[in-house]
Amino acid sequence: MPTIKLGYAPTRRSIFSAPDAIKYRNLTRDRLLELGIEFVDITDINEEGLLYDDHDMQRIAQKFKAEGVDGLFLPHCNFGTEYVVARLAKEMGVPVLLWGPLDERPEPDGVRLRDTQCGLFATGKVLRRFQVPFTYMTNCRLSDPVFERGLRDFLAVCNVVKTFKSIRILQISTRPFDFLTTMCNEGELLEKYNVQLAPIPMPELIQTIRDCQKTDRQEIQKVIQYVKESMIIQVTDEQLEVIAALKVAMTKLASHYGCQAVAIQCWNALQSELGIMPCAANALMNDEGIPVVCETDIHGAITALLVEAAGMGKNRSFFADWTIRHPDIPNGELLQHCGPWPVSVAKEKPILGYPLAFDHPGSLTAEAKSGKVTLCRFDGDNGHYSLLLGTAEGTDGPKCMGTYLWIEVENIKRLEHKIVTGPYIHHCVGIHQNIVPVLYEACKYINVEPDFYDPIEEDVKAYLRGEDVPSMQ
Repeated sequence: MPTIKLGYAPTRRSIFSAPDAIKYRNLTRDRLLELGIEFVDITDINEEGLLYDDHDMQRIAQKFKAEGVDGLFLPHCNFGTEYVVARLAKEMGVPVLLWGPLDERPEPDGVRLRDTQCGLFATGKVLRRFQVPFTYMTNCRLSDPVFERGLRDFLAVCNVVKTFKSIRILQISTRPFDFLTTMCNEGELLEKYNVQLAPIPMPELIQTIRDCQKTDRQEIQKVIQYVKESMIIQVTDEQLEVIAALKVAMTKLASHYGCQAVAIQCWNALQSELGIMPCAANALMNDEGIPVVCETDIHGAITALLVEAAGMGKNRSFFADWTIRHPDIPNGELLQHCGPWPVSVAKEKPILGYPLAFDHPGSLTAEAKSGKVTLCRFDGDNGHYSLLLGTAEGTDGPKCMGTYLWIEVENIKRLEHKIVTGPYIHHCVGIHQNIVPVLYEACKYINVEPDFYDPIEEDVKAYLRGEDVPSMQ
């Protein structure tokens, strides 16, 4: 699980009860500790440990920057000092979580010790004036289930934003000649999003493999042993060694160039040099949380990193083609690729053998586990980028080759039209987890437009508001 660190800056306003604000400051801190959430406190900034004075704001910002916080958590403990909150949020430039504990019944004499909801209304408006995007977690009790869920979703949002702002992708060779679909604008990705590519030629990969076969025998043998334990082998020992060496080499190159993902020209120069498909090696890396995507699809690699970040390490993602309609289910579709999906995704022991459309060994054949999946695609053209989002249910279907999953969506004609008319292509990334709300919320922080293939935006917003979670009485 990735570690995300929050800057904890609870706030109050002077006209309401300072003791009650301190009380809720401490209760909220205790709940964070109970949930195991890492945070940086501000108890050394002033004796109350609260944000309410403009003079303290810069000191808090300096501390949070020095500690490298990934997001701000700004509980409004009685009302909140909205302009100081907004200044801190603007200064930090990280995702912001706005929340306040539910107000109690007024005192018998009519006095209210806190006015949290009203303060949240004020802060929301001022954050908009400051042009600071923020996430709002509904006014609730610390014991309400929606509090924990909202916090954990926000941590995942922070992880997506943190990942997106520091992407570097190892690009192994050029895109295949036939694949104009996977062309990308490297300069624009860097200028708009700080996405960096580390391009290397195919000979550098081949040479690294040769070097690994001489110097990394022990690591290669570990990979071979794992493959023998987790797959049904239908390749020769010599071919298996090359597959293992390719995996070790790609891991080494990704580390050397400081990359979190790989986009490889998987055919066909590699086959003439090595005599194998890279799919199984890709699958092994994917299972270790280093996404490897096919056909040098840079946008696909970006998608995989976003999906992995949103999933917070609970499941591994898989890189797929939208391929054919289901022959029996009206809204069914086949997700498939030559064989690069992680072993952890499979519902059966994968076969390491030959792919559907190529004559060289090295791909996996296995049907993926069923259940709900999120399907996603970061893509763009003509200077505009968006994130295609939606869910599907795994379903039964005819046996196929490669790694595959038959799915059912709400409306296949609508989905098909969305992909054809773009800016998307036939590639997507899936994960056995509903991360749509996290990715949707993250889009506001990374300047990417969320784009649903089903009309579920209002359902996603309702989830983020916690409408599906009952309050504790």
